[in-house]
Amino acid sequence: MPQEKRQDEILALVKERSFVSIDDLVAHFNVTPQTIRRDLNQLANDNKLRRHHGGAGTVSSVTNTEYTKRKIMDAAAKEKIAARIASLIPDGSSLFINIGTTTETVARALLNHKNLRVVTNNLHVASILAIKDDFTVLIAAGEVRHRDGGIIGEATEDFINQFKMDFGIIGISGIDEDGSLLDFDFREVRVAQSIMRNSRRVVLGADGSKFGRFAMVKLGNISQANDFVTDTQPPEAINELMRKNEVNLHIV
Repeated sequence: MPQEKRQDEILALVKERSFVSIDDLVAHFNVTPQTIRRDLNQLANDNKLRRHHGGAGTVSSVTNTEYTKRKIMDAAAKEKIAARIASLIPDGSSLFINIGTTTETVARALLNHKNLRVVTNNLHVASILAIKDDFTVLIAAGEVRHRDGGIIGEATEDFINQFKMDFGIIGISGIDEDGSLLDFDFREVRVAQSIMRNSRRVVLGADGSKFGRFAMVKLGNISQANDFVTDTQPPEAINELMRKNEVNLHIV
């Protein structure tokens, strides 16, 4: 396939999926990793996409991929991450669960647990967990974001601040090279920050596509987590930051 046509198809895949890995592109085009890296570097130099750890994503740092697409992206990785996070949660625990498709997968992985007390600002999480008659599920007050069922705003922060929970389960849109945790909605980030402050143990779950992905709002830093669960070896700078801050790394 001519290089120009291949690069056009790469851009189409990035637009469709928001992030594509080098391994996926190698398999899709049946070329070497070196060929794909050259294509990605050239497209990044032309500002047509952004290079990330292990792949490439869209240029925009202000608009997230739509919810229906995010829900099916990297589904197998999210299920593995969710299973590991669920294994960290003992029966009888109290926990926050925030907005995101990864945290919704965690909610499904928790259905075999007993006697959980859950506070969430995610309508989908509440719906998943409500089928358990031994769970207590509290939904935060606030504005419902129509595109994904997230609940946000000052009332949501106030609601979260009434609790002190054993665990805070956090998803994120991007992780910068300095360990910054990034997202797209300022009001969502404010709620997630409240969850982290009011959790005895913060568990962050993110698949490999989040490394180096840009978003405009800073939630905090990966050093604030107690546990980080992912499916990909993080960049060395992030590994070093986690070692210094005694963050437990779980690679699934």
